[in-house]
Order: sequence, then C-alpha cells, then structure tokens
Amino acid sequence: MKTIVFAHRGASKLAPENTMPAFELALEMGADGIETDVQLTKDQIPVLIHDENVRRTTDGTGFVQDYTFEEIKNLDAGSWFSEKFSGTTIPSLEEFLRWVKGKNLKINLEIKNNIIDYKDIETIIYDHLKTHNLTDRTVISSFNSKSIKHFSHLEESITTGFLTSQKMKDLIDYAKDQGANGLHIKYRLLSRSLIEHAHNHNLYVAVFTVNRPLQIKRCFHLKCDGIFTDVPNIAKQIQESVQRL
Repeated sequence: MKTIVFAHRGASKLAPENTMPAFELALEMGADGIETDVQLTKDQIPVLIHDENVRRTTDGTGFVQDYTFEEIKNLDAGSWFSEKFSGTTIPSLEEFLRWVKGKNLKINLEIKNNIIDYKDIETIIYDHLKTHNLTDRTVISSFNSKSIKHFSHLEESITTGFLTSQKMKDLIDYAKDQGANGLHIKYRLLSRSLIEHAHNHNLYVAVFTVNRPLQIKRCFHLKCDGIFTDVPNIAKQIQESVQRL
C-alpha cells in the first residue's frame, strides 16, 4: 500500500503552522492529507493551534482556554513567521472542515489534551465531523490514551492512532487495549521489526516528524503506512523517485 504523506500542521516549513495558508500550500504541493491540532476556547469552540499558550505563534499571550473564540480570532497568527502572512488568523475546526470537505485530502486531527484536559473535546470534535460527513476520511490521534478509548466508543469505525515518542515494552498490546487502529511514532522508534509486529496485529504505523530526505526515503523503503512532514513537496518528490526504482 502507498505511504500516505500528511502535511504536518500544513506545509509548516513554508507558511505559518496550522493556518489556512499552510493548508492551502500543502494541497498545492500534492500532500495526501493534512495533520492539524485541536484545542478548545473558553466558550468551547474547537480551534487549530498546537501550543496550549498562544505566545509562540501569535501576537498574544496566555492560554487558548482563556480566550473566547471572538477574542482568539483577533490575534495575528502569521506575522511571527513572516510579514507576508500578517493578519492570518487561527482557524476554527469548522472553518477547516468546510474548506477540506471538497478537497481530495485525508484528515488527521490531533487532540491536544495531554496537558490540559478539555471537557468534552472528543464529543465536540466528533459532532463536527458527523455534521460534515467526514468521519470516513479522518484519523483521530492523541498522546492521551483516554481520548483514543473515548473515540473508539463514540464510533468504532473511526480510525484512531495512539501517539508516542517513548519506548514501551508492550506498545502493540497497549495500543490495541486502548482501541487504537494504529501507532503514530517518533522517527527514532522506527524499525522494520516494529512495523512487521504492528502489521501482524492489524495496526498501521505512521511516523512523525520527518523532514530530512534520508529519513523520508527510509520511511518509504520500510513501507510505513504514513508519514508526517513539514515539507510535503520534498516528500512527494522522494516518493515518486522511490516508486520509479
């Protein structure tokens, strides 16, 4: 099966991460899917931002959970990256889903609740996906195993991936016990034996975050099921060259 290339937070090497310009650029570059992060505002609106604090990627300060949606939309989420993106805003999940619905793209939503436990975030995300009929091409991932288990109870058919950057002795068994369909592993954990072991237990393997050409090429050669990269244009070029061999 062909390795799925997910644009990590969009084409985040060339545009501000988790913004519509980054998503649009990823589509232009031929990415197979888009990975993005979901958190909740004070009024429980799901928005796409990686950090719990807005300081790094906007002109604001403080935590996402302390902003209303109206307040967070007034932040500039582009100038930190380049003046070219001045005025870019933090998108809502709703805005993203409306945009992606008509595109030939897979979706990976990472629930960012391993530090802040956002009340009902799983159900809120699920309701948005159901409204837009996008559950069939969405992967839900999280470092929080409780969220994986929660989603598997909400709808067994939705694909879930357990995120980990740590070595675990019984990783395969643990992921399956949480109801996960796959493993999303940090690149340093990648090995042929892990992939074979996972596949033998009906788990897919996706690898984050691979930007170096040699690492990307190794993922393709080992037949990883998916990769997450900030440079989807480079990944797709390498994929085409590997397929020609």
